[in-house]
Parts: sequence; C-alpha cells; structure tokens
Amino acid sequence: MPDSTARDILVLAAHPDLARSQATRTVLNTLRASPAADRVELRDLYRLYPDFHIHIDAEQQALKAARLVVMLHPIYWYSMPALQKLWVDEVLRLGWAYGPGGTALHGKDLWLVASTGGGESAYAPGGHNHHPLNDFLLPYQQSAHTCGMTWLPPQVLYGAHRATDAEIQAHADLFVQRLQHFPDWCERVADRGVGDEEAVALDERPALFTTLDGGAE
Repeated sequence: MPDSTARDILVLAAHPDLARSQATRTVLNTLRASPAADRVELRDLYRLYPDFHIHIDAEQQALKAARLVVMLHPIYWYSMPALQKLWVDEVLRLGWAYGPGGTALHGKDLWLVASTGGGESAYAPGGHNHHPLNDFLLPYQQSAHTCGMTWLPPQVLYGAHRATDAEIQAHADLFVQRLQHFPDWCERVADRGVGDEEAVALDERPALFTTLDGGAE
C-alpha cells in the first residue's frame, strides 16, 4: 500500500457552478470524508481562479508532486469546461510538459472522471451524438501521450439530471475506491477506453468499468 502521508494524487475539479452540481459535488464531498483524502491534492479550479488568471508555477508544482492526475468535470459541448481547457493551454507548456526537454509529466497517469448530459444510448451507434464517447475523448488521450503520460479508462456517469441519489453516490464511492487502491488497478487497464471491459478477463475487471443507468452533472 502507498504511504498514506504522501499526496501523490492530484484532482483537478472543474465545475463552473459547483453549488448546483449533482455528481461533481457529491464526488468531492465523498472524497473529503474518505481516507483517500489523505493522499489527494484537490484543486477546485473555478474557486482558485474565478478571474481565469491561472498561477502556472503553482499548478506545475502540484503536477510534479503527483503520480496520478485526475480531471473531474462534466462534459461540456463534447469537451472540457472552459477553465479546464485554459489550464491545459497555459500549464502544459512546451519544454516543460512536452517537446524538447519537456519531461516533467513522463510516467504519470491521467484519469478522466466525467458526467454527461446525454444518456448512454445517445453515444451509441445511431444515437443522438452519432459517435461513442471515446471518439470525443481522443484529444484527452492524445494529450496524455504527447506528455508521456499513461491514459487510464475514464469513469463516466451518463445522463445528467436523471440520476437517482443512489446512482450518484455509487459513482462517487467508485471514484474514491479507485483512489484508495491506486495504482493497483492501473497496469491491466492502461490506454483502454470507456466500455472496454470486454477486453479484460472477467475475474480482473476493475470496478471502474461499472456502467450506471443514469447520470448527473
């Protein structure tokens, strides 16, 4: 087990209106009340940077200390919220995160924990969005590879505004479980996408592949 005194997990929470959130707020509250919080550096980007003026050095220092980087946010227009995108643009700099001399993130893991407005069927063939969610997440995955990071399969809660309290709490509990047991579950699932559980032996399937019926922001 990892040293419980080491904050080796960085959680970047990016919800533009956390007070009205369902899933993201529940996830954060569950994390704060769990033993996993002892190893997590939590950065609520919209609270830290309401003016969108990002402290680049502080963010890079937080990244350097982490083994696992988690992006926690709702999917906005098939992508990430605006402040999270600005964070990527400004913090992951040439010569630091990628390119010549840009090795600061090599060997770290990147994990997306997201919620969607559309239900799971909206991301099925013939569904409203015409493409599986994995297609929309390719920029995340390629960004991880460009920075020398390992892309972990996302944990996604589908169907915003329609989830029950129990479904939202199950999503939050699953998230915390994964943090508590990091990195034990990572090697066998690295670089897989949403819903790739069929490629994992039945007795090895990590709980993160659990698909919930419904979702929340």
